[in-house]
Amino acid sequence: MKRPRIDIEANHRLLTRRAAILGGVQLAFIGALGARMQFLQVDQADQFRLLAEENRINIRLIPPARGEIFDRNGVALARNVPSYRIVIVREDAGDVEAAVEALSQLVTLDPDEVTRAMAEMKRSAPFLPITIADEVSWEDLSRVSVNAPALPGVTPEVGLSRVYPLGSDYAHVMGYVGPVSDYDLERIEDPDQVLRIPRFQIGKVGVEAKVEEDLRGKAGARRVEVNAAGRVMRELDRREGTPGSDLQLTIDSKLQSYVQARLSGESASAIVMDVDNGDLLSICSAPTYDPNLFVRGISSRDYKALTENKYRPLASKTVQGTYPPGSTFKMITAMAALEEGLIGPDETVYCPGHLEVAGRRFHCWKRAGHGWVDLQNSLKQSCDVYYYDLAVKVGIEKISAMARRFGLGERHDIPMSAVAQGLTPTMDWKQRVHGQSWVVGDTVNASIGQGFMLASPLQLAVMTARLASGTAVTPRLIKTIDGIEQPSGAGESLGMNENNLRKMRRAMYDTVNDRRGTAYGSRIIEDAVRMAGKTGTSQVRNITAAERARGVTRNEDLPWERRDHALFVNFAPYDDPKIAVAVIVEHGGGGSKAAAPIARDITLQALYGEDPPLEAYPTKDRDRIKQQQQVLRGIQPVANFAGRDQA
Repeated sequence: MKRPRIDIEANHRLLTRRAAILGGVQLAFIGALGARMQFLQVDQADQFRLLAEENRINIRLIPPARGEIFDRNGVALARNVPSYRIVIVREDAGDVEAAVEALSQLVTLDPDEVTRAMAEMKRSAPFLPITIADEVSWEDLSRVSVNAPALPGVTPEVGLSRVYPLGSDYAHVMGYVGPVSDYDLERIEDPDQVLRIPRFQIGKVGVEAKVEEDLRGKAGARRVEVNAAGRVMRELDRREGTPGSDLQLTIDSKLQSYVQARLSGESASAIVMDVDNGDLLSICSAPTYDPNLFVRGISSRDYKALTENKYRPLASKTVQGTYPPGSTFKMITAMAALEEGLIGPDETVYCPGHLEVAGRRFHCWKRAGHGWVDLQNSLKQSCDVYYYDLAVKVGIEKISAMARRFGLGERHDIPMSAVAQGLTPTMDWKQRVHGQSWVVGDTVNASIGQGFMLASPLQLAVMTARLASGTAVTPRLIKTIDGIEQPSGAGESLGMNENNLRKMRRAMYDTVNDRRGTAYGSRIIEDAVRMAGKTGTSQVRNITAAERARGVTRNEDLPWERRDHALFVNFAPYDDPKIAVAVIVEHGGGGSKAAAPIARDITLQALYGEDPPLEAYPTKDRDRIKQQQQVLRGIQPVANFAGRDQA
């Protein structure tokens, strides 16, 4: 049936309206899409271009070359040398175990290193290189390079590694470097991003740690193009970093090597210091260790051997160790009394072998006593009773104040680890720390460097240098940084009465050069280089009344750890002081037997700058010294030349 014309026209009008509406919607959508495209491609083009570049371009840090370290004469103490290593990329190697097996046919692989590398590969991205062999030889590197086509994913690389050419001679001064640990990052506020580079090394102890920021330098950077997986496709440009600053120490490596050898066989420390400018010419602790063992990670066996050694080779005894200074402290007690005008040089005290103070008997080291002694003879013969008597007159406050003026009880600012402050006790200190009142017996003990009094070898060297120079000289270890001279340690006058200082120096001279002096056996014969010094023996155990009654047990008959510490301090030449020396031999017994001969030998070596003439030594010592010199020159096999002379 044919539809009416009116219906057809109505339907046509309806369709036309729908088409118009649909067309309008489509046009609006296209317009909105065009506007959005204009916004994204034109208005926001720069922003999205930057985002695209950041996804495509990565910035990679380039570790800087670490600054090198030299002695005062330019001898290298810490250097950077090419280090050859072999790395493997897991995704390129395919069968990693097969690649490692093939590599092992060419070079010797450490099983522990292989195990570590395999574990690291499992937790790292497949395209990152993992070190499988470190510090390989040039021959091994060449062998791998030649066979590269047969070693998929294996690549030889060249980097820089820290080495210490003089090894153990400088271990306690230089310290060592090692990989950055989580602990290192936690204790550094706002750590430099270069510290996050895998296997990047920083100073752990010693100068390497204390001057880390100067030695480290500034990182460089390179822009690399990476794909969606983060793999490097090509390098676009590179900006090299700034190398670390080179350091020059005040130490003389030739003297340092001698001192370290002279301390061989002992648990001891020795310091040689310039009395005018404070330069530390030698600072040695024995026994020592090889810092090169720590650079790439020390083995458990080697580390255990160091930690279980009763002589404590890892400790820097020169600055970390604190000991009762013993009789080397008597100059301080005497100076306190002289400066207060409480005694005169000719006043005498009678020593019967002991002194009763507040109902307690304090003994002199010489059981029979020294009789009547004045200031000079009391120091020369190291009479304890004379200083007990002074202590009662002077008091602990003035004694401790004088000690601090001479550098004791002060943490000296040198770039070594764990520099100790020592202790110069006062009444307030004892009340605050121990909750007890100070008693006169404490003062008596302190007067001869016992009781609470503690000092490090470095502080004793400073004390001796100040006695010799009369100035507040301070120790200096860094001579230059990148060629720029560092501040001198020379100080202003101590403000002491020069006559009092001369009395102390003369008494120290007689201690060594008078036949009745406690260090006469270790004197120097050559007039131009004669030394002035003081022996010291500090107790590490209590001696009971019963033991005194039957006779005090000799150090030789005691276990090593219960023997007295042996000390000696000196300056030389007496007429024109150049150097101060401090030596402590742990549990060495008497200072005159164990420490004084070592200090005398070190003093002569420092003054002459080479093997001193045998004529400078007492006749009885010349055969031993000749043998010692031959050993150090390598003329004959090493022997135990650290033998002790008898006073």
